[in-house]
Amino acid sequence: MSVHSEDTRKVTTHRLWEMKQRGEKIAMLTAYDYSMAKLIDQSGMDVILVGDSASNVMAGNVTTLPITLDQMIYHGKSVVRGITRALVVVDMPFGSYQGNSKEALASAIRIMKETHADAIKLEGGSEIRESIERILCAGIPVMGHLGLTPQSINKFGTYAVRAREEAEANKLKEDALMLQEVGCFGLVLEKIPAALAKQVTESVQIPVIGIGAGPHVDGQVLVAHDMLGITQAFTPRFLRRYANLQDTIIEAAQAYIKDVKSCDFPNEKEQY
Repeated sequence: MSVHSEDTRKVTTHRLWEMKQRGEKIAMLTAYDYSMAKLIDQSGMDVILVGDSASNVMAGNVTTLPITLDQMIYHGKSVVRGITRALVVVDMPFGSYQGNSKEALASAIRIMKETHADAIKLEGGSEIRESIERILCAGIPVMGHLGLTPQSINKFGTYAVRAREEAEANKLKEDALMLQEVGCFGLVLEKIPAALAKQVTESVQIPVIGIGAGPHVDGQVLVAHDMLGITQAFTPRFLRRYANLQDTIIEAAQAYIKDVKSCDFPNEKEQY
């Protein structure tokens, strides 16, 4: 029996809210290109995130900071073409919304008009409230992101667990309530203590998606390349690998090399 939803209707922000109300967990995974997005959508995934993690797994950068708005739009357009059911959320990249709410709105409008995605995601709390409010006033759905915010890695100086100290934990809780208050439809919590994530999830009515935030949130998100074992260097505690495609791809490529060099490929049936 299939474990995913057989409901083929398009997932919307309201349907995610309904899932939280009835206690149904939300499954979210990243995608950056048409072919992968189509496969993930066919699996029954609820939400597909076009993450700025494309900077790492697609472009080979060390951080998410270098990826541009144009590049995120390219990835977003590619993903949306492969989707029929999942809600598609596109990350706004570093520099496209911080410190200038007018630029933030212009960036968000470009993403929505050019990709046809369903929503955008921004990292941060009270520091970017003005940008979030301006975007929401334009009718663009916004997902928040608190805890470890990779676009601020140079400020943090580490990818260690966030909000262990009381002051940071209290600010995170306040920011979560603020994001709900201004109208965000959902929230990602990254790499924070499970007990804190539970408190936040219970304090808000909007869906809370965790990554390294324990089991007491409304859903989970992982980077597809990590979960599928395409990338192997990234091994945080919260990552569960569901496949080992790195070895599969390398073995397939080696078999192809062998067949080409031995003149086994193409054979008589594989020519015109």
